Amino acid sequence: METTRRKRWSRSHAFSRRNSAKSDPMKSQQDKHTAVLRGVAVSPGIAIGKAFHFDRLESQVSLYKLRDKGLISHEIKRFRDSVAASVRQLREIRRKLGRLEGMDPLYILDVHIMLLKDRSFLTQVTTFIRTMGVNAEWAVRMAIDKYREIFDKVEDEYIRGRFSDIQYAGQQILRNLGGRQKEALPAMDEGVIVIAADLSPADTAQMKIDRVQGFAIDMGGKTSHTAIVARSLEIPAVLGLERISRSVKTNDDVIIDGSAGLVIVNPDPEMLLRFERKKRDYAETRRELLADARLPAVTGDGHAVDIGCNIEFIEEIPSAVTHGADGIGLYRTEFLYINREQLPTEEDHLANYRRVLTAESLRWATIRTLDLGGDKFFSDPKLAKEMNPQMGLRAIRLCLREEELFKVQLRAILRAGAGGNVRILIPMVSGIEEIREAKRILAELQEDLAREAIPAGQDMPVGIMIEVPSAVVIADALAREVDFFSIGTNDLIQYALAIDRINERVSYLYEPLHPAVLRLIRQVVDAGHRAGIPVAMCGEMAGDPLYTLVLLGFGIDELSMNPLAIPRVKRIIRASTQKEARKLLKRVFSYSSASEIRPYVEDYMRKRFPEAFPVAES
Repeated sequence: METTRRKRWSRSHAFSRRNSAKSDPMKSQQDKHTAVLRGVAVSPGIAIGKAFHFDRLESQVSLYKLRDKGLISHEIKRFRDSVAASVRQLREIRRKLGRLEGMDPLYILDVHIMLLKDRSFLTQVTTFIRTMGVNAEWAVRMAIDKYREIFDKVEDEYIRGRFSDIQYAGQQILRNLGGRQKEALPAMDEGVIVIAADLSPADTAQMKIDRVQGFAIDMGGKTSHTAIVARSLEIPAVLGLERISRSVKTNDDVIIDGSAGLVIVNPDPEMLLRFERKKRDYAETRRELLADARLPAVTGDGHAVDIGCNIEFIEEIPSAVTHGADGIGLYRTEFLYINREQLPTEEDHLANYRRVLTAESLRWATIRTLDLGGDKFFSDPKLAKEMNPQMGLRAIRLCLREEELFKVQLRAILRAGAGGNVRILIPMVSGIEEIREAKRILAELQEDLAREAIPAGQDMPVGIMIEVPSAVVIADALAREVDFFSIGTNDLIQYALAIDRINERVSYLYEPLHPAVLRLIRQVVDAGHRAGIPVAMCGEMAGDPLYTLVLLGFGIDELSMNPLAIPRVKRIIRASTQKEARKLLKRVFSYSSASEIRPYVEDYMRKRFPEAFPVAES
């Protein structure tokens, strides 16, 4: 990977030399308009190169009515043949690419193959054809739109982002229905910035990825497949740019700042020189950070903080190890359930968890039990739809109602625990009855496994996510029932401040430094420590270096975050003392509003760690 990065740097450096040598930069700039675009920063770093416009021809869908039953039967067969062809094509791509170096995210192709075989999706399309008498293309489009309506209402960013998987699978079918079974990728020069409206996993999997300097995409967010690929391969990327594919042409000069979510098209010579310096500085800083990433996060006065990583897919583990994670602080298991024809079996779970435990350098793995609602994320029809799944039957509530579903997962976790240091994390706990009931089920399963002579973990730590305000209020009582707390700031903040994070009209109110949020965190940490249990944090707040000293002041025992954030957070902790952090926190609590707290914290951290908080480019 380091060799690949050196090649990318030399190519972009060569690009800048060629660009300035072959023409007068000032004259060139007179013919081109400089544009500065902002999007979602999904993978950090600076990329400089020529734009490569990836324009995948989307299938145009027209409606036509089928007048007799014979045509309807033929249309259903045509649809099924196209599905079968799509599965074959994706399997062939998967087979050819295999496990090429740096292409771990190919597992996303497996998701699309699974979706193409999903019974609920296939049934919905054939039902539209039969009952409405429409052509297969129109029925596929209707089914995709139906799923779009459902996913648009979901607050969880990760789950909402999974709609793109359904969309890509549907597009594969539509291309086959239109007779375009093969779609060749255009030739790609070295050192390019890929510009596109969107990219499917098949698109990125077939690209010559060593020629890609960066991604600038109209669609997508931090959990989209392109973001996962970019982070895994450490390629700078900015997504959610909305219209960049319409405004940038192939061979335009492009700069990407993947840390700031910034894209500059046709930069002037001064901008180009400035970002070349930034790229060199970023590369040097990154080398320095990785060089000591494996060192423990211990403050100058001896306070140790465990640093874990949040992962959704097993393929993210190598990145976690490279970036210095001590353990897996949060393994989200929802991927095992989404868009399956059947619910996962105990053996499905077990095989997955055992793979999580293969990295010897990771000291522990915290497996979070199912944190989904029963609202259309399963093909199982008995799990009903809800108007507001975030506040409804989800997570521990669903697991206690569907006890067999819960037992399958818990048995697998217990069995996986026989071979490693595994912790169980129960999400969305709002009352003491829920955790007591979960512990009762767990004890029964341990007895069952012992009776069956099946190896299982003993005395496995059981913790709960603190993400509901009621859990904060009774944290002292909950602390007597569990072995650890993990504060889920993403949900806790939105519930505490009554904010819908996907509603743009109120999303600006989402503020981790709100005094109420800080008091909630303090209450949880104090309750946990009085009871003698460790307190972790696994929300986005944990991985943002702006908040590191504030959290250190609380005395939090563990921070879990995106792997790429780990080296920076560790370095800040090692360069600080808990005495300093407590002094900062005391000053923070002297203010009564976020509008006072945020400027103070930003100014303090910028002066204290200038290399971590560079002044943003205008």
